[in-house]
Amino acid sequence: MSDHTQANHTADHAPGPQPGATDVARALLRAEGIGISFGGLKAVQGLSLAVPPGGLDGLIGPNGAGKTTAFNLLTGVYRAQTGSITLDGRRIDGLRPHQIAKAGMARTFQNIRLFGNLSVLDNVRLGAHVRGRHTLVGTLFRTPAYIAQERAILARARQLLGVFNLLSRADEPAKSLPYGDQRRLEIARALATEPKLLLLDEPAAGMNPQEKRDLARTIQRLRREFGVGVLLIEHDMGLVMDICERITVLDHGEVICHGVPAHVQNDPKVIEAYLGEPG
Repeated sequence: MSDHTQANHTADHAPGPQPGATDVARALLRAEGIGISFGGLKAVQGLSLAVPPGGLDGLIGPNGAGKTTAFNLLTGVYRAQTGSITLDGRRIDGLRPHQIAKAGMARTFQNIRLFGNLSVLDNVRLGAHVRGRHTLVGTLFRTPAYIAQERAILARARQLLGVFNLLSRADEPAKSLPYGDQRRLEIARALATEPKLLLLDEPAAGMNPQEKRDLARTIQRLRREFGVGVLLIEHDMGLVMDICERITVLDHGEVICHGVPAHVQNDPKVIEAYLGEPG
């Protein structure tokens, strides 16, 4: 039974729009009542969500709903003014982005942020160095431990490029890649940090239909082969409904619905948020 079929089967018995106690208890990522205001604008308020280990969840909403702000709160770009964030049982709200990356959360961005003049391979190697344990002495004198670690990082970077069909372009500048390949490279670089949870901010933006289908298969492959959980922001509703197991919907910074895809797509509040009129 496919993930999509399982999701639809579960939807027939969905208990309601809120995550159950079991989901929260076994969550890899748990956010409880997080929020932030900019001046008088409540960009995100009272956001709670729970992503289980190896889960594939979506965070959706119309333009301006607060989705990217939520990602910025989860990854430490913004500090939550209310609530708490826990990753694998550890409080991470208040930590800086590089500390959160080391704790096991990686992300991509709505606007691609690659090192364009570096090679495709070096972009991924940089991500892998988050887990590196280089010392000044080892780096200066190229000790056996330093050399072994660099070889391991190189092997992992090449493995990830192979997953994303980018190995043949490993030595090219990242900026020379087509747009869709740059998107995939950014995901590969995030995976190089060995995350427990991967946050993808509109990974299908700018992709053609075939690239989107390939992306969907790749995301599902990542879960199988790397055991990583995924939280996805995406405007392509077909992609979200096809691969996500649970979806949280934001509107004006607040959660208006949470549940399996079939529940969410038929919820009157969700229909109204997207179409401007009740279902």
